[in-house]
Amino acid sequence: MKKIAVYPGSFDPITYGHLDIIKRGLKVFDEVIVAVACNSQKNALFTYDERVDLIRAVLSDEPRVSVDTFKGLLIDYVSVRQAHVIIRGLRAISDFEYEFQIAQMNSCIGKGVETLFMMTSLQYGYLSSSIVKEVCSLNGNIDGFVPLEVKTALRKKYGLD
Repeated sequence: MKKIAVYPGSFDPITYGHLDIIKRGLKVFDEVIVAVACNSQKNALFTYDERVDLIRAVLSDEPRVSVDTFKGLLIDYVSVRQAHVIIRGLRAISDFEYEFQIAQMNSCIGKGVETLFMMTSLQYGYLSSSIVKEVCSLNGNIDGFVPLEVKTALRKKYGLD
């Protein structure tokens, strides 16, 4: 049986921190589905299609990663994709408190689905998409935070190129 995990998030945009979790997830699972959440409550910079395209571009050399979008309950999406594990990256204790509640709820709703928490690597513990967007919007250097494709797309969004 193929071990499939879903790594959900907004990925607005994808960062090296996200990529670190994906690549480490591939050491445990046969396939990782990067699932871009369609969350109407978030004010995204990139459209869903743009985020999917960026993720596919930066992971084009990894055939065991697929990229998709979903609406509704994550646990329903995981079931439809026949996965049994949700991967969540944690940077700090504050992340854990929120993620723990969601994992417990998912456990109640989706029997047989586990949540795997992965601590971010030390060099990405401070990194978030929000911080990257803020630094870029102020014309700061984001080279160490995102791949070139993402940097180019961000600078274009902010009219910096």
